[in-house]
Amino acid sequence: MLTRKQHELLWFIHDRLKETGVPPSFDEMKDALELKSKSGIHRLITALEERGFIRRLPNRARALEVLKLPESFRGGRPAGQARTGFTPSVIDGSRGAETRAAADNAQPSLASAPAAAPGRALRSAAPARSEAVSVPVMGRIAAGVPISAIQNNTHSIQVPPEMLSGGEHYALDVKGDSMVEAGILDGDTVVIRRAETASPGDIVVALVDDEEATLKRFRRRGDTIALEAANPAYETRIFGADRVKVQGRLVGLIRKY
Repeated sequence: MLTRKQHELLWFIHDRLKETGVPPSFDEMKDALELKSKSGIHRLITALEERGFIRRLPNRARALEVLKLPESFRGGRPAGQARTGFTPSVIDGSRGAETRAAADNAQPSLASAPAAAPGRALRSAAPARSEAVSVPVMGRIAAGVPISAIQNNTHSIQVPPEMLSGGEHYALDVKGDSMVEAGILDGDTVVIRRAETASPGDIVVALVDDEEATLKRFRRRGDTIALEAANPAYETRIFGADRVKVQGRLVGLIRKY
């Protein structure tokens, strides 16, 4: 079952894609649903994505695809649903997510990031399995202005084995909002697979000048490396290749409510 706001947002995206072929911007979605901030839209998109209704397309700004519509959409707008300031139109395509209510008793959501869209959070509806794997939390990582380098192991968390691939993994608590459009919010915990290399578009833990650790999207520009934020309020930072060390790639995300 979708909430009323999830229904409204899915209908809005669906209509806009059918009408123009281009997904609405976050500002347009915020205004259409009469929300005060874009963070609410991020949560709704994440919720829709987790439920398999929409999908965020990698490496494309504002790219959303509607994958399916709920049964109540068949034959028109769901009964009792108010308009949200947009002209109806229909589309097929995407996945997203929303914060669950406090009634969730603050249970952690477990997100596995597919290779095509490493920042995407997929919440597990099932309880933690007995074979959950213990992963050390190595401190905080900046999704914003870089903070000091990664600290020592502070504690451990349990993650489902499905989230992990081969190799060594660790977790970091996120501080900052520069990756919000990749679905990574302040206070999230990211699960990282240790690696020293990355492909263009990967979200990585990057160590700059051996003293600043940051979580950013990795790009190569000739002989330089660009660390790209997923928030228009932050500029892309460009460094000589010898100044940046990849310390791992994002494979999953855990969020508590």
